[in-house]
Amino acid sequence: AGLVLLVIGGAWGMGFTVRARRAEAAREQRRRSERALDEERLRIARELHDIVSHNLSLIAVKAGVAGHVAEADPREARAALKVIEETSRSALAEMRRTLGVLRTEGAPLGPVPGLDRLDLLAEEAHRAGVDVDLTVHAVEGLAQGAQLTIYRIVQEAITNVVRHAAPTRCQVTVEVDTREVRIDIMDEGPPSALRQSVHGLPGGHGLLGMRERAMMYGGSFEAGPRPEGGFAVSVRLPAEGTQ
Repeated sequence: AGLVLLVIGGAWGMGFTVRARRAEAAREQRRRSERALDEERLRIARELHDIVSHNLSLIAVKAGVAGHVAEADPREARAALKVIEETSRSALAEMRRTLGVLRTEGAPLGPVPGLDRLDLLAEEAHRAGVDVDLTVHAVEGLAQGAQLTIYRIVQEAITNVVRHAAPTRCQVTVEVDTREVRIDIMDEGPPSALRQSVHGLPGGHGLLGMRERAMMYGGSFEAGPRPEGGFAVSVRLPAEGTQ
């Protein structure tokens, strides 16, 4: 009887241990799935924010210009409406592509924005009243993910300049060396007549998104008003994580 009880007790103990390990493994798998889902939600939110915020900021600025000069300068008003039309079409196409990827497994992806498209951001900003001085140096060999991160950071920073300081001038510098990737965006601020209406830090979720993108690569992020006027964004990414 004692031997039987010993065998039964041992079997029960082994079974209990196995069940406990399986339950813990299942809980860990659920935690990993939830973390992955949260990270994917955050990634999608960042992408949609960058797409919507950038394009709507350009549209809002040009709509204000069109309304202001509609009677005095119909030609400029028509030019502003043309920019609104083109920006709206571009935004809709990018949104449809992004939403199509989310809805359909295996949906074709459009080209990932890279550093070769920074000049297009500068052109769009110019049409919204911001003259961008763009300098890109020694960026060959950067990984596609790093290029997307840099592109989105520059895009959001320029969007904030358009939204809060146009018309103005802005300097964008992207440089890479053996140690780090340096991203600096500085603007001169709004014209003196408009400075009284600008308060606080621009960006909201945009600044948070830029910080999160920098943190993904173990980098640093700084943003704030410049003593001489305007606003500055400075990002540093370690070079070893971006190749």
